[in-house]
Amino acid sequence: MENNLHETSNKLSEPIPVFKVDPIMVLVFGFLTCGLYLIYWNIKVSEVFNAVAEREVISQPIAIFAGCCMPVNIYFYYLAGKEALPKVYEKTGELQKDQSTLLIVLGFFFPIAAAMIVQGDINRLYK
Repeated sequence: MENNLHETSNKLSEPIPVFKVDPIMVLVFGFLTCGLYLIYWNIKVSEVFNAVAEREVISQPIAIFAGCCMPVNIYFYYLAGKEALPKVYEKTGELQKDQSTLLIVLGFFFPIAAAMIVQGDINRLYK
């Protein structure tokens, strides 16, 4: 009797979820919903980032609380700029750049602008 054991990897290779939104619409929806759209946006972006990085970069609780709590919001944009966006640039073949400082400052003063920048970079995945 022969044992056929197949080695499996712990890496989950899920397809990248499609979340292509015009950055201007992020601004419009954010204003029209008084920021509630940004909670939904954070959740969807964290799913894309986790799929691109093939690991959990931004957890769901951080994504949810980032929409309504300022310190968590800043941490969300720090993780996006430092750990997630470099993986996006790697997938798209673009020049690696560190946008964490820019996203932290914009996330503190004008989070919708930071969301527009992140969404613009994510949209490049789908070209």
